[in-house]
Amino acid sequence: MEDLKLAVLIDADNISPKYVKVILDEAASFGVATCKRIYGDWSDARLKSWKDALLNNSIIPMQQYSYTSGKNATDSAMIIDAMDLLYSGNLDGFCIVSSDSDFTRLAARLREAGKLVIGMGESKALGPFVKACDQFKYLDLILNSNVEPETEENLPVSEAQPAANDDTATNRESMERLVRGMIDEMDDGTGWVRTSRIGDQLIKRYPDFDVRNFGSKSLNKFLAALPGMEVEERMLANGNPIQFVRIRPQPVPKKAVRKVAARNGGKKRISRKKQG
Repeated sequence: MEDLKLAVLIDADNISPKYVKVILDEAASFGVATCKRIYGDWSDARLKSWKDALLNNSIIPMQQYSYTSGKNATDSAMIIDAMDLLYSGNLDGFCIVSSDSDFTRLAARLREAGKLVIGMGESKALGPFVKACDQFKYLDLILNSNVEPETEENLPVSEAQPAANDDTATNRESMERLVRGMIDEMDDGTGWVRTSRIGDQLIKRYPDFDVRNFGSKSLNKFLAALPGMEVEERMLANGNPIQFVRIRPQPVPKKAVRKVAARNGGKKRISRKKQG
């Protein structure tokens, strides 16, 4: 299978150069970045920090002057270029790198054309842009997960973390509730569901889902770390391992056990009296 041909388009006004390696590594996991462009007003001293990153990674800077103070002309230039690249017919997908929700319609339009759209930005990115992409990667959370050990104390947390009852993929409490619902949907009567099926559904339903958002290195470790989940590994006939997950059974309270035992004991005594 051939690698997908991707265009990586970066909004320099919204993204820091410290993320450049993460951006290109994530793009490489989907295909080959045949086009790498970054947009901004390069006469602005604030963007000078990008110079080394552009030279070392062969990213082409696209100049766009700010015509009016307070107005962002970079977005328009990036959108126009994206549409030109779309109609060129040489690409399979786009990586839109920005935390700006102004690119929501662009992402939706590219998907309508049958192109893969990978969004990348910081965890402050708003929901509409995130949902408009096939997948969305939080650069700050991925960067943190790469430099910090995988411990409960160091789990990265989104600055814009939603309430636990929101259907998002950035909140640990929400994620456990969502996984519970999926297990209920896919349960074949045994209570166990393959972890790969859960992972596929999470990505399809929640574009921003990534186990690295929670400091985990794999889906199995992430699911096992949820308090209400239990993960089990089994061996197939060919010797390959396969993982399953289920909702952790709740222990029966001791009081309830004593009551059941007392009722059973009472029935036995009654039966003995009848026999006498």
